[in-house]
Amino acid sequence: MEVPWKSDNISMRMFCCCVLFFAALNAFSADLNTIGLNTLWSFEPGLTGATVRVAQPEASLGPGQWQVDPTAVGQPVALFNWISSGGTAGTLPNSLGTVSAHANTVGNNFYGTANGVAPGVMHMDNYDADYFVNTIIANQTAIAAKVVNQSFVEGVEDPTLDRDYDRYAARYNVLFVSGAGNGGAVQSPSTAYNGMSVGALGGLSSVGPTLNGRCKPDITVPEQFTSFSTPQVSGAAAILLQAAARGDGGSGSATDLSDIRMVKALLLNGAQKPAGWTNSASNPLDFRYGAGVLNAFQSYRELRAGRQTAGLTQSILTGTAHLPPPAVNEITSRRGWDFATASSSVTDDGVAHYFFNVIGTENRSFTATLVWNRQQNQTTINDLDLFLYHVPDNALIATSVSLVDNVEHLSVTNLPPGHYDLQVFKSGGLAKRVTNNETYALAFDFGPSQPPVFGPPSLASGQFRTRLSGEPNQRYVVQASSILGTWSPVLTNTTTSAGTLDVSLPASGTRFLRALELP
Repeated sequence: MEVPWKSDNISMRMFCCCVLFFAALNAFSADLNTIGLNTLWSFEPGLTGATVRVAQPEASLGPGQWQVDPTAVGQPVALFNWISSGGTAGTLPNSLGTVSAHANTVGNNFYGTANGVAPGVMHMDNYDADYFVNTIIANQTAIAAKVVNQSFVEGVEDPTLDRDYDRYAARYNVLFVSGAGNGGAVQSPSTAYNGMSVGALGGLSSVGPTLNGRCKPDITVPEQFTSFSTPQVSGAAAILLQAAARGDGGSGSATDLSDIRMVKALLLNGAQKPAGWTNSASNPLDFRYGAGVLNAFQSYRELRAGRQTAGLTQSILTGTAHLPPPAVNEITSRRGWDFATASSSVTDDGVAHYFFNVIGTENRSFTATLVWNRQQNQTTINDLDLFLYHVPDNALIATSVSLVDNVEHLSVTNLPPGHYDLQVFKSGGLAKRVTNNETYALAFDFGPSQPPVFGPPSLASGQFRTRLSGEPNQRYVVQASSILGTWSPVLTNTTTSAGTLDVSLPASGTRFLRALELP
């Protein structure tokens, strides 16, 4: 359930919901397999949110009833602070409030040791939501947490509150992950531009668009209520921030990958499309499902693939055609990300060209997600768009050209191998340009992967030799077996830009080989 935040009648509203909530409490647990966590942990068991400080503002179930009990989530008391208008406490019980069953369930799905997405977070600040909104957000007071889970709603969409949240997020680089609501229209604070709005797949969930036509929610998770889908996205965000901090995205990438725009782009682009998902050129996300269902493994794979920069940037006269120029610096990686700045002016549009050479024989699915912020103290946003062209014939394959969203998203199925130009376009002129420069985050993926195959084997000097052909610049683990069903790793390496990897190992006892694609 989504806890209402409005404090003028909160006791009455919560009393009406308590019976359903407590009767079904045990059913609200994260499905770590569906959201890709079990797969991710099979390769990267250390990604648990370590080094990341998080926060959990909670609306009261009853007077003063908003606190997480550490024993209920399997964490030590030392992990927590409890914070309200009455001060800060480091122990429980304390004089600031009492324990909330809702807060415990949210915490279990967020960082609980039994079933949480990010059980290794560095620290958790538990706030009274009334104090958090009316003091921390309203006064723009800096906090230490970088991911804030908000499993509460105001009850309506409030553009003034959303603007305060957007200003805070842009100023302090804090990612707010908020429940969309459990029915009707999406509600604040999930309707803020710079945060993430989370729906509940298969459960009670609010549906977009926002009052001004924007696509919300941004993403969904299978749950009965959005209160309990939201912390799973918050946990996945903490995991990506930990991966960024330890350099998983490549040398020198930690700062850029720690930006909330980059985390949001990776989470959205890694999402998997449920049945019935749809979008359009002017509505980049589905009004019910957002970008799709959270899949932390896919998001991590895109982060792990590394930065892929634009091959060419151009300034062109506003309103003129922007067909693909001759391709330069083609990208051969099938997935990756970039964090860059687009520029335009009163007279010129800006275009960044990402050229791809998609090799192989099988058709791919393709997703790309572009994210930017509503800038501090701005009421409107710059207009950025995504275009995908097939380069040889300049055929336009797909567009995402919303005039109101600060997210653009492409999803293409059955895309043949070939040469493509993915364009990040920033409008110039007076009507669509708020500022000349806009920093953006881009994530992309050509998938599914082409299955790796082994070439003809040979024997030389007691060595078994063959060549693996798979995805370019992709890590594989090669496993050997003398009896099918018992596999041992013999080689972990990355293919060349042509997608090949030479394998050499002792011939004795080796009868079977297989290769698994790594994150």
